[in-house]
Amino acid sequence: MLEKIQKALTIRSGTIRELLAEALGMFILMVFGLSSVAQVVLGRGDFGQHLSINLGFGIGVTLGIHAAGGISGAHLNAAITVTHCILGNLPWRKLPAYLIGQFLGSFTAAATVFGLYYDALYDYTKGNFTVTGPTATASIFSTYPAPYVSLPGGFFTEFMATVMLLLGILIIHDEKNNGALKGTQALLTGILVLGIGLGMGMNTGYAINPSRDLPPRVFTAIAGWGMDVFTAGHHWWWVPLTAPILGSLAGVLIYKLFIDFHNQPVLESGNEKGQPVVETS
Repeated sequence: MLEKIQKALTIRSGTIRELLAEALGMFILMVFGLSSVAQVVLGRGDFGQHLSINLGFGIGVTLGIHAAGGISGAHLNAAITVTHCILGNLPWRKLPAYLIGQFLGSFTAAATVFGLYYDALYDYTKGNFTVTGPTATASIFSTYPAPYVSLPGGFFTEFMATVMLLLGILIIHDEKNNGALKGTQALLTGILVLGIGLGMGMNTGYAINPSRDLPPRVFTAIAGWGMDVFTAGHHWWWVPLTAPILGSLAGVLIYKLFIDFHNQPVLESGNEKGQPVVETS
């Protein structure tokens, strides 16, 4: 009986399997991340601090990669998926499946955390869900710039944070250089995200991922916060969509120019004088 059920539920399409993997990996990442933010905000500092949020997202990234890595490669980030397509590592026809999976996982995670903390949200806001003000709660779900941050300053912050994300990912996975030990990549990527949060999270909340920011923003617009989620911060919403994509491409370019282009296998066995080439590592 169980075998028949399994056979009936087994999906043959590789693209759909990748979509589902991205959705589950993104869901895991975002549940850990958003719930850590909710606990810090709604707990009024009694149940965690900024470090709690950094750790929550780092743990979520690690487990999300473990969940989806063997099937889809665990992009879990629209900027990374677009970059793979531009570089030719992923067919453009698969882009919609990856983005839909990431959107579904992130949106569902936002709804889950909303349900998990609904009573606390209502108690904290007295039923008035706002984007700004002393009891603002929209930032639990999506990123918003700090009051002192200009739009160009916020854009540059997101751009540079994503540059560092891609540089770190390429360093971890570059087997031609000094790549991470097999099996440790997910953990190190989680630590990488933790480091970005610790060093570059103050200005904008380090979205560094369109799939992390837009789906929860759409959810909050539906769930009671209204269209203010798109107009707040001088219409901030478009920055976490564009800056990470540009930062991702820049990070890849920097790594290739400084490391990858010059670190190719030696094709010739001797030098111009006919002497053997001694290669050191």
